[in-house]
Amino acid sequence: MPAIDKVLIKVASRCNINCNYCYVYNLGDDGWRSMPKQISIDTMQTIVNSLSEFSKIQKKPFTIILHGGEPLLLGAPKLDLFLATLRTAFSHEYPIGIQTNGILIDNEILDICSKHHTTIAVSLDGPKDINDRFRVDNDGNGTYEKVISGIQKLSKHPDGKFLFSGVLAVIDPQSDPFIVYKFFKDLQVPSVDLIHPDGNHTKLPPGKSEYHSTEYGEWLSRFFDVYLSDPTPSEICLLDNMIKCLLREKMDRGGWIKEDYEILVIDTDGTFTKNDILKSTGNRSDRFKEGLSVKNSSIQDLISSNEFLDYHKEQLPSAPLCLSCPELAMCGGGIPAHRWKEQTGFNNESIYCQDQKLLCKKIRKSLDSFCINTPCTPNI
Repeated sequence: MPAIDKVLIKVASRCNINCNYCYVYNLGDDGWRSMPKQISIDTMQTIVNSLSEFSKIQKKPFTIILHGGEPLLLGAPKLDLFLATLRTAFSHEYPIGIQTNGILIDNEILDICSKHHTTIAVSLDGPKDINDRFRVDNDGNGTYEKVISGIQKLSKHPDGKFLFSGVLAVIDPQSDPFIVYKFFKDLQVPSVDLIHPDGNHTKLPPGKSEYHSTEYGEWLSRFFDVYLSDPTPSEICLLDNMIKCLLREKMDRGGWIKEDYEILVIDTDGTFTKNDILKSTGNRSDRFKEGLSVKNSSIQDLISSNEFLDYHKEQLPSAPLCLSCPELAMCGGGIPAHRWKEQTGFNNESIYCQDQKLLCKKIRKSLDSFCINTPCTPNI
């Protein structure tokens, strides 16, 4: 049975901006329309009770992430209450974080997060022209200045070094990797988590012309060159994890699929769902048919159910091309949402397969070259 590694709690089902590539609102799913706009106080308490009960069974700590929509739409009073309730139940061994677009960050929010030992990650794709290509408000205007204002408040807070966990950046293959790297380095963000925009074999990601094309692999390879040439490189989660994998170190959770972990998602009404990125594969594709919720079932009941176990198996690569690929250990086969195809479901290689192969080859070649000149060469 898989262990729960992350618990993603949807505290708001609406957002104050409208990113073009958003899997929640702009890739065909309409499940958000039937959800409460905000999590209720009663549901908050029920979730905490359910997680607390589950923690006694699993024993191994998990990370709790407040998500949305935009989680800071919850407002300062309810955020304070929820974080206080969570921290009463869970020690600092259980990391708590918020993934936000950064626009609503203010000193009151930061003080609350500091009080309850809660980190904040901000979504930002790069400098203004790159960020504002996709990350726009509901009127189509760019969001860059407002996000940067939030990051500046976060960085200047007395507890900012702890609070600011990093930036989540969606790759735009039309951008200049050097400019993106330098921008985040100059901004002095703690880390950058580069992610691919969602898409699959049926609906291609933006900027990818076809399955065999390598726009994203080429972009990441150029980004890797800049990263490798920096004597004091920024923490780039994706690249760091892949290098660790080649060196036979344990990969950080949250990178490519490597270990038997699972994400638990809880919606604003308390319903358990699959990984919410699956919304990009079809309307309400993130829903369990059984409709289990914190209000009618335990977490143990959920993860012991046949439907959950079948869903967990779908997370693992199964396409023959993946299973026979020498780079499988490094790329993990990609996430299920990127493997989707209407005719064959998830039993395919990732739509980013060729990009991943190109990047793996680039990193492997660079690392092999480095190891030749070191006295202790890893057995890769």
